[in-house]
Amino acid sequence: MAAERGLSVRLRVARGGFTVDVAFEAPPGVTLLFGPSGAGKSTVLAGIAGLVRPDAGRVTLDGEVLFDDAAGRSVPVHARRIGYVFQSLALFPHMSVRDNVAYGIDRALPRAERQRIAEEALARLSAAHVADRRTGSLSGGEAQRVALARAIATRPRALLLDEPFSALDGALRNTLALELRRVAEALAVPFVHVTHHPREARAVGDRAVLVRGGRVVAVGPVDDVLAAAAEP
Repeated sequence: MAAERGLSVRLRVARGGFTVDVAFEAPPGVTLLFGPSGAGKSTVLAGIAGLVRPDAGRVTLDGEVLFDDAAGRSVPVHARRIGYVFQSLALFPHMSVRDNVAYGIDRALPRAERQRIAEEALARLSAAHVADRRTGSLSGGEAQRVALARAIATRPRALLLDEPFSALDGALRNTLALELRRVAEALAVPFVHVTHHPREARAVGDRAVLVRGGRVVAVGPVDDVLAAAAEP
């Protein structure tokens, strides 16, 4: 049964001799996908977003079926209205920060309105002061804030984050994790956040899903799942 609100995920993806086979739910708030590198966490995000077509399973968002192998249904990526923040951030170096953030906003809106929404998203991430700069001039923390602002500016129904803070030092990672939690609480949509850093997990997460070898091995409060992750 799909959750009334939030993501319900059941998918199986087999690639190159490795199979990801997971099931979990992500209500509004931050759900962590926690586990070692190579566990299949990024594959799970790609399956939810529609960037990878699962071999089997079912994905729903707020009760709407996004993917159902048995029914032959797969909603196109752009129609899912799911934001995605990649580990590489994927900012456009030839555009200003403001134009980067405005890029994915509905083109049916007037340009001035798209720019206003972009500036609002930057302000929410404490990055309004860099709106006129090029992305190549940004610090690591500023670039992370811009990537997050671009994701929320599209007003997504859910947001997927693939280790967006991995290149940052521990103190800055923790600061941004706390800011991300604040944004998640304000938007009240599901955030699925991939990490393997325990401190970041405690700062940002409401609940956690532990993935090992392509399987879910624990689900629950963050501290409980981190304790399970520490077990041999």
